[in-house]
Amino acid sequence: MESMKPAPATAPHPAAILAIILVSYFMILLDNSVIFTALPSLQEDLRLSTGELSWVQDAYTLVFGGLLLLGARAGDLLGRRQVFVFGLVVFSIASLLIGLAPAGWWAIAGRAVQGIGATIVAPASLSLLTASFPEGRERTRAVALCGATAGIGASLGLVIGGALAHWISWRAGFFVNVPIGATMIALAPRFIPETGRARGRFDVFGALSATLGVGALVFGIINTADEGWASPVTVTAVSAGVVLLAAFVLIERRAAQPIMPLRLFASRRRTGAYVARFLYLGAMIAFFFFTTQYLQEVLGFDPLQAGIGFLPMTAVNFAVAMAIPRLLGRMPGSLPLVAGILVTLVGMFWLSRVGIDSAYLTGVALPMILIGAGQGLAFAPLTSFGIIGAPAADAGAASGLVNTFHQVGTCLGLGIAVAAAGTVPTTGSSVAHLASQVSVALTTGSVLLLLALAAAAALILPADLAGRRARTPQAAAPAPELQEVR
Repeated sequence: MESMKPAPATAPHPAAILAIILVSYFMILLDNSVIFTALPSLQEDLRLSTGELSWVQDAYTLVFGGLLLLGARAGDLLGRRQVFVFGLVVFSIASLLIGLAPAGWWAIAGRAVQGIGATIVAPASLSLLTASFPEGRERTRAVALCGATAGIGASLGLVIGGALAHWISWRAGFFVNVPIGATMIALAPRFIPETGRARGRFDVFGALSATLGVGALVFGIINTADEGWASPVTVTAVSAGVVLLAAFVLIERRAAQPIMPLRLFASRRRTGAYVARFLYLGAMIAFFFFTTQYLQEVLGFDPLQAGIGFLPMTAVNFAVAMAIPRLLGRMPGSLPLVAGILVTLVGMFWLSRVGIDSAYLTGVALPMILIGAGQGLAFAPLTSFGIIGAPAADAGAASGLVNTFHQVGTCLGLGIAVAAAGTVPTTGSSVAHLASQVSVALTTGSVLLLLALAAAAALILPADLAGRRARTPQAAAPAPELQEVR
């Protein structure tokens, strides 16, 4: 049997723990988007081809998506604080090396190493929150802030990346991680208590099949951007990924101590949160990737102006996200989640109507306000439902699944959006062609959001409302975090 020392009922330094975890998580997510507005200047400085430039982002995403379950399980087995600090060390050193990169291969390799650090820190952050804060109001608030950090980090990264690239250099976006990471590395052992270690064997075959399967699938999806879905490399990689992931499920069904306990999918709310997050993030990566290009290549913004161009979304996102903890205390979390996805869908469809003659205010800024509000409403419940009711021993695995569906969703979503944009015929000027590609890609993102809305409405909403009714004073039901509707 696997066991773990129980976490303390009340964290000894709750404010410090929350600050360290959120800042570290913010740094990881920030770096996932800070690169977008800096890509043109990075390409010019390192003299990269288009394919090489795509790998500056893809190397990070490939490693991040492929190793997440392994990183999450490592926290359970080796101690989450210890693993968390190690991940910060790897991420900070890699950031320094990327900032010093003399050539493209160096930057790409550094991004892969940075992905290893991120795949350790991201699930450890969420599982540390679960272990450090007791069920109820404190954990709800902490998880809501973590979800808000996810949305704000992605949005603010574009602003910060554009500003640093314009005023200083693209390298500054990576150098800034070094002092932040060093500070968190120094503070974490002082304030964050160790959660204990799960006793038992490591699921080696499960870890290998999951890592290689997700890695192959992500690689195949990424490869579609250059060679298309019919490419032999794409077909081989995606097929290998599917076979390995099927083998992974069979291994997990028989493993005594699985790296991904299949019992986590017994909850409709958790399963719905994983599926909805997968689809929602697929739409969001298409939004960030193509809207950045539209602002710079069609509207003629420089990197700083493009970053500032995202401020309407970022500001609204922040304001709504700060109100979410109060909302979640007054109503079922599924209601703001469904509303958030719906509002995001309306904003995305509006934005997908942009063309070569669109004005920034009516064509971009106003739809962005809706997208920001939707993100602010949706991210925290998506995070909360992804770990709700998970036993303490499975906290790392549950948080790993949240991040895995997050990252794999971005890879798949970007691959689908790029493939859709590639169907636009090359007629007219290059600017008109790009504007048409952006419109098609964002329309594709709207379809993904519609599917995410259907998943949330079908799986999460009914289960959450039924669980709320079961916890009336007349019913002797478990605490909110533990009650599951199967």
